Amino acid sequence: MQIPRRCRPLLPFLLVLPFLGPRPAEAHCEVPCGVYADQMRFEGMLEDQVTIHKAMAQIRELAGAHEPLAVNQVVRWVNTKEAHAEATQRVIAQYFMHQRIKPADANYVERLTTAHAVMLAAMKCKQSVADEDAAALKAAILAFHQAYAGPAKAAEGAGAGKDGVQAPLNGAPGPSHPHPHGPR
Repeated sequence: MQIPRRCRPLLPFLLVLPFLGPRPAEAHCEVPCGVYADQMRFEGMLEDQVTIHKAMAQIRELAGAHEPLAVNQVVRWVNTKEAHAEATQRVIAQYFMHQRIKPADANYVERLTTAHAVMLAAMKCKQSVADEDAAALKAAILAFHQAYAGPAKAAEGAGAGKDGVQAPLNGAPGPSHPHPHGPR
């Protein structure tokens, strides 16, 4: 096959094009690939909740300060709180509701209701700096975990913490440990 002369200047670009493709999505693939890590998602949401709670405390502590550095830190903590609340909402929507909660499930309505409660609690955390709202998010995540996994399964397993959620793998920050690097 002959390449037309007018297209030859594009040839180097066309050879590199496959390597410049789109970046992988942050959410799970939705292919469906069959590779699921439910426990990791619950641990991640609990880690997000801890970060949200810490951000709320920092915002309250820095509120009213007029020094440029303090104002900058407040903005960063607000952005961090928003990002972690949105990450929690994204996990519920794109991972659990799109892929894992099925209409044929015996406790479908309970799973949907508790998943929705997590999304609402995360939304409330975006609008607030109150400890009660961070605590409500944690309670909603744990209630969803129990509805999703079942009471016996939610509390079983070596390494399960007092909340019934398995301790993180490989020493990663977990539900009761703030992110080691502060706001992301």
